[in-house]
Amino acid sequence: MSSWGRLYRSLRDPLPAESYRLGMSLRQVEQDAESVTAVFADGSRVRGDLLVGADGVRSTVREQFLPDIEPNYAGYVAWRAMLDESDVPADIRAEIFERYTFCLPDGELFLAYPVPGRNNETQAGRRAYNIVWYRPTDRDTTLVDLCTDATGRRHGTAIPPPLIRPEVTAAIKATARALVAPQVAEIFARTPQPFFQPIFDLESPQIVFGRVALLGDAAFVARPHVGAGVTKAALDAASLADAAAGDDLVGRPAALSARAAALRQRAGGARPCKKAPISAPSSSRASSARERSCTATSTTCCTPTIRAARICAAFWSARAARRDWRPMVLPQPRCAPRPPTPPASRSRRLRGAGRPTRR
Repeated sequence: MSSWGRLYRSLRDPLPAESYRLGMSLRQVEQDAESVTAVFADGSRVRGDLLVGADGVRSTVREQFLPDIEPNYAGYVAWRAMLDESDVPADIRAEIFERYTFCLPDGELFLAYPVPGRNNETQAGRRAYNIVWYRPTDRDTTLVDLCTDATGRRHGTAIPPPLIRPEVTAAIKATARALVAPQVAEIFARTPQPFFQPIFDLESPQIVFGRVALLGDAAFVARPHVGAGVTKAALDAASLADAAAGDDLVGRPAALSARAAALRQRAGGARPCKKAPISAPSSSRASSARERSCTATSTTCCTPTIRAARICAAFWSARAARRDWRPMVLPQPRCAPRPPTPPASRSRRLRGAGRPTRR
């Protein structure tokens, strides 16, 4: 797996320093038949032919043109943690560092895997171990508490990591030790500041407004389970580049709207479809609480990413229904730690007992 920092640097470094302005807060977008202007909080104005709103799920650009479109909380958060490889205990590093690890507490999903280090290092000993832990979190009670800082101030549905209260951090580390395998629980507990990301769904019914276009999460949010957020944004950018190369966007901005409509039509229709749950089929194997699969709900079919997500979900559902295949996880805490499996004999999950079976 790669990391966000590694991807960011590969895209950021080729840009001239004067083309990337830090600390700028967009306040308003103005446009006419000839140009579009970004107005910033410090009073500065930047004029151009086309403005691309790639400013994320809480997009200021989208809010101006689609004020009634709000992200919908999906009912759970992703706790995230990353520990430098050098800080992982040697025995745990030898046992799991090179593996993609799953733990499945009831109704939750815990993933752990190696990534490049904080400065994009890929050499052994200088990498990092990344954790993503999906947990149901009630919006009106638990999430409110998580997003309240030590002074009592509430931060809506997201809080800056440094403001997470120490008792919240201590509680989630204790929960990790109680619910997931001891090896990854130890890595999670050693992370100085785990933080959480509320999961949202969002679909923009329109992505072009004259000389303004939305891109990436500002236009549509794909849940992180399919690992397609960066791919989706890249495809959006490629489609925009194709439109700019094939049409006179400067002299005829309506061409951008036409290309956006065509893209949505090719992707499966401009209108959202009815909500369709994506989950593994029921089976005797999946009946116990510990084996239960989470259900994700897709609210649209108008992008290639969602089609890919549905295909991916169907694939994993079919694999989960087969009796001869099971995803590997580490033993749950009640199981005694076991020696690492030799590389030539990868283990698969033995449901219930936590013992490996051999290929």
